[in-house]
Amino acid sequence: MRFLFVASGAAVPSTRFRVFPYLPLLRQAGHRCDVACSFPQKYDYFPTIGWRASQLLKRTTRHWHAMQARLRHYDAIVIEREVFDDDSWNIEAKLRRCTGRLVLDVDDGIHLLHPEKFAAVARMCDAAIGGNRYLEEVLRPLCPEVHGIPTCVRLSDYPQRQLPPTTAKPTVGWIGTTHNVEFLAVCAAALRHAAAEIPFRLLVIAPSPEHLAELDLSGVEVDYRRWDPNTEVALLQEMDIGLMPLPAGQPWMKYKCGLKLIQYLAVGTPGIASPIGVNDEILAGDAVGRRATTEAEWRTALVELLSDAEKRQQLGRAGRELVAASYSIEANWRRLEAILCGRSSDGVSGPDGDHRDAAGQA
Repeated sequence: MRFLFVASGAAVPSTRFRVFPYLPLLRQAGHRCDVACSFPQKYDYFPTIGWRASQLLKRTTRHWHAMQARLRHYDAIVIEREVFDDDSWNIEAKLRRCTGRLVLDVDDGIHLLHPEKFAAVARMCDAAIGGNRYLEEVLRPLCPEVHGIPTCVRLSDYPQRQLPPTTAKPTVGWIGTTHNVEFLAVCAAALRHAAAEIPFRLLVIAPSPEHLAELDLSGVEVDYRRWDPNTEVALLQEMDIGLMPLPAGQPWMKYKCGLKLIQYLAVGTPGIASPIGVNDEILAGDAVGRRATTEAEWRTALVELLSDAEKRQQLGRAGRELVAASYSIEANWRRLEAILCGRSSDGVSGPDGDHRDAAGQA
């Protein structure tokens, strides 16, 4: 069969983790897979031509993609999140008319940004995939067929870390976007207190350090590294403990898919995370790391794992096993294949099966 993935961009996390890693396996299974990436990338613009001209270029590119889709007769078209990060949905409507099976893949709380547009796109789709059960719940009243596939990593790309010498200073790590560096404020006080008891290195991996100076990490040895896809896994392997703090009281946090926590676990590193949304499920009752909500809980978890290398190894092994079983591309690609082919009934939920047309009407 022939599939088209309408994607945000090669460097956008949702494309990197929810589109590209599946393509080799789908192709090996005999399917033809094309990817239509936003140009420039969905959330970017070219400074040399300015924002308005960049938006026009994006729209021109997407109209070209829709025309190609109409000519190529795809068996299924997957829309990653949405075509544009705005209130428009005319390109989605064009894609609806180009295929017998339109699939929406959602990995974040985009319904909070553009609720009317989100509902219209979900209703016109034949199937939707949510990256966690909270997103599935949002999709269920809108789409006749709803499935769950978590954000995954290709485990073969994440070799298990080699344990450092027992005399080495432990490394606590965080990886994420430039904007989300500010989430470290959730555990900054705990990091300061823990550093006063046990020396460690805080490894921060992000595209830019611009928000790092805004945090009070006095007394903490901070090692910033610029994010690069070529060094990402090697830097993850340096971590003895991985952090995923999330600010409480923000609706968007509930819908995150726990990617950085999954990345830590994939290389055999235990995580300490805010038990918000899917993080609580991934932590599996503290079997692969520790939950932490209050400053005291963050401090206790940090001191415990910094003090006990054997416990870190135990949790890390369990974490890698969990990723292999539930959060790896290898464990989930057949489910995606079945959804695209329209032959999956596993985990399907939705309204009464009424089909929506291109205008988003029943």
